[in-house]
Amino acid sequence: MSGHNENTSVDTHEHLPSYGKNVMIWLVLVALTALTVTVASINLGDYTFFFAMLIASIKAMLVINIFMHIKYDDLLMKGILVACGFIFMIIFVIYSFDLFNTYTG
Repeated sequence: MSGHNENTSVDTHEHLPSYGKNVMIWLVLVALTALTVTVASINLGDYTFFFAMLIASIKAMLVINIFMHIKYDDLLMKGILVACGFIFMIIFVIYSFDLFNTYTG
């Protein structure tokens, strides 16, 4: 019997973010939420929706990468996440065309 542990099924994360980093990301998320509220209250015309979605996307990427630990996951999980995001974007664009045509036409 060898002297080292052969149990490789245990999933250990060596890159867990520190408490300070989690607090910093949380503060950034709070600031981005305040920015979203501010952008929503300013009349930017057709660009209001674009900026709100851009800020929401940045917030989603922070949550997914840091708090869900996808940043340190293997390539398969990242690929699944990208594929799901791509399918969501296709559905969102199709829905947006219908929504914009309903209210503008």
